[in-house]
Amino acid sequence: MVAPSQLLKSVHLTTRNTLFLCGFSLSLWTCSNSSSTADLVEATEIAQEAIDDVQQHPTLCFNVDTLGATSRCLQPTKSPEYYIDQGLKYFDTLDIDAPADSVPNYSLLVARWEWAPWLLLTGYGKADMIEVSLGLKELDPSTVPVRDCRFFLQQPFARCYVEFQYENGPCPIYEEFTFNDQGEMTFIEAWSNLPGLLPNTPEDPWAEAPDFPRLSTRIPGLGNEAGLINLDSQWMQAAAATDADVADFAMRALDWWKYWFEALAAADEGFFATGCGW
Repeated sequence: MVAPSQLLKSVHLTTRNTLFLCGFSLSLWTCSNSSSTADLVEATEIAQEAIDDVQQHPTLCFNVDTLGATSRCLQPTKSPEYYIDQGLKYFDTLDIDAPADSVPNYSLLVARWEWAPWLLLTGYGKADMIEVSLGLKELDPSTVPVRDCRFFLQQPFARCYVEFQYENGPCPIYEEFTFNDQGEMTFIEAWSNLPGLLPNTPEDPWAEAPDFPRLSTRIPGLGNEAGLINLDSQWMQAAAATDADVADFAMRALDWWKYWFEALAAADEGFFATGCGW
């Protein structure tokens, strides 16, 4: 585990329409572009705010030091570039123009949750996730030409705004990626990037508010070192008793194929058009 003060931080700065990806430690600055002193001061302030947020909201980590720990109990163990690259590789698995061997470092029990109008739990387990992605490339081919993925100090460590391109048109999506201490992707969460479907606000486009309604930070097990979920654990049962979304996830994960097909059968005929804004 790496404490925030020891970690190489990543900060995105937009100045003069230029995106700077800068890292800093307590005594050393490195930037991919030449930056002014004002830029570096701004980056320091932004990064310090992120560190303060981690330290001031300890209650976002539940069941600490147990197998039922939640994802905010973990801190980054890889470089910012690693997490960004993993997010990009995920979209490669759904892009017919991307290299076939570009696949993220999935955890054994990686899960994908896609909020309505999508079909909620749409993948559970490494093998199934890969199988579904291959099937979608054949049955519902798409490209992902627009991608903006960024690193964050708190889970989910990678967050992306993307635009899929289907035969019927573009499909804007906001997606987040959670990781374990080994750098394996453990949880994927997605929303349509459309009014009424995306909870992000203009004031908080990257969902940094402590009360953002994501599921990934509420599921017990994603915050142990391996990020492995145990559906039968005491922590899962306790969380499901008080959180309807966690209970719904735990139920669907018992037989995710069954519940996925049931959700598909029950969905409105035009749910895909609704989710894409067509």
